[in-house]
Amino acid sequence: MECTYSCDVCNRTFRDTCSLKAHQYLHTVERTYPCDVCNKAFKQLRHLKVHQRVHTGERPYRCEVYNKAFKQIEHLKVHHRVHTGERPYGCDVCNKTFKEWGTLKVHQRVHTGERPYRCDVCNKTFSETGSLKVHQRVHTGERPYYCDVCNKTFRDTSSLKEHQRVHNGERPYGCDVCNKTFRKLGTLKVHENVHTG
Repeated sequence: MECTYSCDVCNRTFRDTCSLKAHQYLHTVERTYPCDVCNKAFKQLRHLKVHQRVHTGERPYRCEVYNKAFKQIEHLKVHHRVHTGERPYGCDVCNKTFKEWGTLKVHQRVHTGERPYRCDVCNKTFSETGSLKVHQRVHTGERPYYCDVCNKTFRDTSSLKEHQRVHNGERPYGCDVCNKTFRKLGTLKVHENVHTG
């Protein structure tokens, strides 16, 4: 079992006590470095400098393979794992591996059942913030993604991508028995019952 250390102020977890202590220090100091564009303030000058790239668009760290650029060196290091195939973080329950420690932490909620994010409208709970954000669009009616062919709108990118197959003819899900193809995974699953009875 991976040993984690938890901050008693915000409950954020860390892999070692050194990282925890560095983090806890941030709770004790004032935010003395304000952004002159949006007035968001930071406790460390280096965090302000990274934040300012949101406004300048600067991406100083570049992948030499894809020519893709990043605002932070840490993001470039994680991206390099696309090329190396490295997945250094493993789940101790099911042995699934991940490129990022944070993704492993979210995955582990599959096993623990933890759903710490709650919709303030209907109280439905979620294991990750992204899922909560997409869900909240049910209540707000927001549909920020649209098809550039027919202008139909969607709450999330996966629904948009699935819809776009109507226009581009893509059928990525194939039956292993009869080779029939489908636009949706769910439709393939229903079809497979034809062969299994």
